[in-house]
Amino acid sequence: MKTTTMAKVFLAGTLSASLLLAGCGGAAKNQPAPAPGGGAGGDQKPKIKVAMVTDTGGVNDNSFNQSAWEGFQKLQKDTGVTVKYQESKKESEYLPNLNGFVKDKWDLTWGIGFKLAEDIKKVAADNPNAKLAIVDDNLGGEGKIPSNVTAVTFKEEEGSFLVGVIAGLTTKSNKIGFVGGVKSPLIQKFEYGFRAGVAAVNPKAEVTVAYAEDFANAAKGKTLASSMYQNGADIIYHASGGTGDGVFQEAKERGKGFWAIGVDRDQAYLAPDNTLTSMIKRVDTAVYTVSKDLAEGKWNGGKNIQLGLKDNAIGYAKPHSAVSQDTIAKAEDFKKQFMDGKLTAPKTKEEFEKFLTTVKK
Repeated sequence: MKTTTMAKVFLAGTLSASLLLAGCGGAAKNQPAPAPGGGAGGDQKPKIKVAMVTDTGGVNDNSFNQSAWEGFQKLQKDTGVTVKYQESKKESEYLPNLNGFVKDKWDLTWGIGFKLAEDIKKVAADNPNAKLAIVDDNLGGEGKIPSNVTAVTFKEEEGSFLVGVIAGLTTKSNKIGFVGGVKSPLIQKFEYGFRAGVAAVNPKAEVTVAYAEDFANAAKGKTLASSMYQNGADIIYHASGGTGDGVFQEAKERGKGFWAIGVDRDQAYLAPDNTLTSMIKRVDTAVYTVSKDLAEGKWNGGKNIQLGLKDNAIGYAKPHSAVSQDTIAKAEDFKKQFMDGKLTAPKTKEEFEKFLTTVKK
């Protein structure tokens, strides 16, 4: 897939630890954040207004919507840009929520999540002078992305592979679980990358897969996790937004030896004693950088910015102390192979099956 070369330098200088905002468990209410008086560069450039529309997971999903809002909050603090979010309680609200910001002349409106893709395209077509951006969908790839839209996608399969390596080398039962949100090409990148990482280091391990078909149903996540743990799994990786809260709850209730692997951000705070690691996906940095570029007069309309390990946009959180140093070293070895272009993680069932033919039994 052709992607803009901007990805090569996209995160340079922005990936400091300060972006992992402390104390960000809750988001502000649905009101514009006031611009500070002396934001960096605030007196030199005109202020703009940037908004985001969440998917049904909501802004406090402990996952990618919350990460996006954290990026917005840092943007407001650093630059004086006015920021606001609108939560979508159901999918039918995506279109009116997007249109609301466009009608009110916000300078850039983000759709957070692939489920907003069709509505982003419609709003872009109906409002050619409006600027929009989307996370987690490339809208068909460059050449098909409207000139007034920037698409940001990630190589989730790379980070998922690495946490799969950690799971495969840590499991004691050789039974591992994966809980997905909505079964889709995006979430299957997490699934197949993870399964490949497990297989690469422990081909005898069995990975059970289940989809909740929901990103905001913690009860369903808990039920799926309970079934997996009951059937012998000792580690479960989720890629399911707020649904994954239930996975952590179930692991925590079961106690020692039952592990969850988080997604999108370091989710160890949900179950400190039962979180093995988390697959990190820097949605915060992506929305921050694209929005800041616009504030500085740069616009990458019609582009798909694809980010992975090489861009420091994908990775994994510091593992629990139960993870051995040898295991971490192995994960780092695979990480280097990805960054050197010597290894490619599978994103689809077909690629995964092909990958399995290369694994030593």
